[in-house]
Amino acid sequence: MASSLFLNLSTPSLLSPNLSFRPSPPLRFLHVSPRLNLRRGPQPPSYKITMEHEGSTHELEVEPDETILEKALDEGFSVPHDCKLGVCMTCPAKLVKGDVDQSDGMLSDDVVEQGYTLLCVSYPKSDCYIKVIPEEELLSLQLATAND
Repeated sequence: MASSLFLNLSTPSLLSPNLSFRPSPPLRFLHVSPRLNLRRGPQPPSYKITMEHEGSTHELEVEPDETILEKALDEGFSVPHDCKLGVCMTCPAKLVKGDVDQSDGMLSDDVVEQGYTLLCVSYPKSDCYIKVIPEEELLSLQLATAND
């Protein structure tokens, strides 16, 4: 019954001359990063990330609300990765200089204190110099600390 009512109301003969029928605009969905700063005012600066990988060095400008891996992939760099959730340990790096927020990752505190990070959960907090390392290097450290 509701559909027939809708059809009857949409016919021009039943509409008042003062009313016009305009379809509503399509719905748009916006994905908002949980780290996105929605406050008004100056945004934090982007950080210069120097990344050493496969014998070459690359520089990236990374926003505080994006991961280093995300930016590297956007720039076309071939960086090993898999889950992008901080659990598979496929995107390890050694943080030589700088500071990152990797609180979303699953590395043990001992490994993080030694300067290791997972690029998929590394949000820069300063300019950084990082070296992409083989997965096995990080995996052996993580497993060694798990046995302690």
